[in-house]
Amino acid sequence: MGDWTGRLAVATPLLTDPNFARTVVLLLQSDDEDGALGLVLNRPTGTEVGEVLEAWGSLAGPLPVVFTGGPVQPNAAICLGRARAGAPALASYSNLENVPALGTVDLDAEPDDVAGSVTEVRVFAGYAGWESGQLEAEVDEGAWWILDALPSDAFTRQPERLWQQVLRRQGPPLAFAAVYPADPSHN
Repeated sequence: MGDWTGRLAVATPLLTDPNFARTVVLLLQSDDEDGALGLVLNRPTGTEVGEVLEAWGSLAGPLPVVFTGGPVQPNAAICLGRARAGAPALASYSNLENVPALGTVDLDAEPDDVAGSVTEVRVFAGYAGWESGQLEAEVDEGAWWILDALPSDAFTRQPERLWQQVLRRQGPPLAFAAVYPADPSHN
């Protein structure tokens, strides 16, 4: 399969599962042995980070809500951080391969200790997971496109537009999918 860590799994219009329709998933892990794990970047909830993780609310940036990271373990939280340029490395922060400006943040750490190394964090409830070979099979079936990520994708201020934005920047023919109607019968 190759290592897709740090790349995006973008749902094609063929993927109609309500958990993943029109989603953009940042792959945090991807290998032949363990499968893949990622976070859905474009499903904000109405819950403020400060309501569930009070100490982390001030680092949550201009869109301080919890995101639905995926259907697996919805009560588990995963925190993604955007690294501050030139900041020292921390034990509580793990850079993401292929997108070094992003990394996971240990929520057991003290937010004040992390604040100097990240510009903001985003908290996700749950995650998307695939067994070994499963994501590759779904890509082969036409359910996902694997595309390069930009650091700004994970911290977009307009998550409802992320699917279209990622597709548009690919150029033709993928850019044409960005205008594919959510319900083709309305075309």
